Amino acid sequence: MKILLPYFLTVNALSLLLFGIDKLLAKKDKRRIPEKDLLGMSLIGGAIGGLLGMFVFKHKTSKMSFIWRFALIFIANVVGIFFLLR
Repeated sequence: MKILLPYFLTVNALSLLLFGIDKLLAKKDKRRIPEKDLLGMSLIGGAIGGLLGMFVFKHKTSKMSFIWRFALIFIANVVGIFFLLR
């Protein structure tokens, strides 16, 4: 149980960082981080960091196909955390 907090802090920080880097690359018209990588990082526990990244960097907020997939992953994260903390 002691490993969960550092794990979630790390994976969420990395997720936030990836969203920020992808936004920067988008602005510079450079090769981007694939959506599957952003969603994958969110899936393994980084959904809160991803959500924060979406709002802080105003990134991927108008692409509905991404938002739907992200929303399902976010819900799965919340449910998973709930069961881990029970």
